[in-house]
Amino acid sequence: MMTLVGLGLAVACVFGGYVAAGGKFGIILAALPFEMLIIGGSALGTFLMANSMADVKHTLHGFGKILKGARYKKADYVEMLSLLYFFVRLAQSKGSMALEPHIEKPEESPAFAKFPKIAKDHHAVVLICDYLRMVGMNADDPHQIEDVMARELKKVLAEELHPSHAMQSVADALPALGIVAAVLGVIKTMASIDQPPAVLGKMIGGALVGTFLGVLLAYGMMAPFAARLKGVVEEEAKYHEVIRAVLVAHLHGNAPQVAVETGRKMAPSAHMPSFQELEQALQDLQIA
Repeated sequence: MMTLVGLGLAVACVFGGYVAAGGKFGIILAALPFEMLIIGGSALGTFLMANSMADVKHTLHGFGKILKGARYKKADYVEMLSLLYFFVRLAQSKGSMALEPHIEKPEESPAFAKFPKIAKDHHAVVLICDYLRMVGMNADDPHQIEDVMARELKKVLAEELHPSHAMQSVADALPALGIVAAVLGVIKTMASIDQPPAVLGKMIGGALVGTFLGVLLAYGMMAPFAARLKGVVEEEAKYHEVIRAVLVAHLHGNAPQVAVETGRKMAPSAHMPSFQELEQALQDLQIA
């Protein structure tokens, strides 16, 4: 929502200031369709040249994240920490083999059934099950598990950040593409050099619309979109860091309460549950 508010404010101030200064929209409106075709079309073309079809789809999906923001809130962190508490407590009290019914068929697990939103999060479920399965296979060196998880999460984060980088690349190119459009307008004007000054003035003004649009689209739209998406992706990555922190703390021999407290500290400050909130959730936890 704030993204749309900011975009509306930026556009209103730019064009409102132009009108307040006595500017007229006639020249802009006359040149806008052609300049947008040149700038927008060439920007889209360069984007397609630089990315695979999977990356293109991923970037389009990223626009949804820009508008919606990070999908994990405080309640989601409480649920994840509660689920992980159940697993590490079960492993500590009954051994790693007791986890097998939950991690081999998570869709039938009463633990995952207790938290349907987590059960629908494919990556989170796979992350939990894979590493708990490794623990059951005696891969219980906390430093080794931590290193493997860190490398996997780094890889996933890099993949999720690609749409942001792609948007930033387009933002970097837009001012230059605006100059291309402006130069074409100047070429058109020079071909009509025999026209009266009033006509040439309008033609030069139309050419400058290209430079204006390139800069506005770059710094007033695409660059902020790229920065917003980067922030959302990095915030969502903390959700998986919570999983890593809890499992590693468990492998270091910490009590279940200490392990989930370690994970709680990894949650983003804006969504981190308090110690009392998490403790109450763990006391209320009932899984058949």
